[in-house]
Amino acid sequence: MRPEAYTPWLLRVQNFELEAHKILGRLESSGASRVVVLEQTYDSLALLNLRQDDMLRQALRCAEHGLYRAAHVMAWAACMDYIEDKLSEDGLVKLRAARPTWLGHDIHEMAEYVPEFQLVEVLQPLRLATKNEKNALIGLLRKRNECAHPTGYLPGLNETLGYIAEVLQRIAKLAPKSLV
Repeated sequence: MRPEAYTPWLLRVQNFELEAHKILGRLESSGASRVVVLEQTYDSLALLNLRQDDMLRQALRCAEHGLYRAAHVMAWAACMDYIEDKLSEDGLVKLRAARPTWLGHDIHEMAEYVPEFQLVEVLQPLRLATKNEKNALIGLLRKRNECAHPTGYLPGLNETLGYIAEVLQRIAKLAPKSLV
């Protein structure tokens, strides 16, 4: 048989696999399928740069392998990187006007001096986030902190997938807002 004769069969197998993951993704015990369903949601979000994309894919791989705390940390790292890009999209003009005492030549140097909490808080006065959106991001940061530091918090698959999904949702809410 010629290779092109396999194409219709290959497409049918791929469609079957996607449908199977959708069905199995509804079952609590089917972690891998649930991650695949989340990856499909993630794939619809095309506003990330390569660095952020890589961090979110690492978060999904961590979740696939049961490394739930690490998945939280990686997902938040991608979110924070997106926030830093948002804050610097006008060359830091509005951020420096709002916070003139913050040190740093660029956003990455500034992030060395300014805690993530404050970087998230400044989103509201810059009109990149509403009060509720800012508070939701602070909640995600607190959850990440529980995972990144020795605590008794041990998230499972449900919490991890929910966390990653919310990070994606928050990035999507920030996307249409601009400083320029």
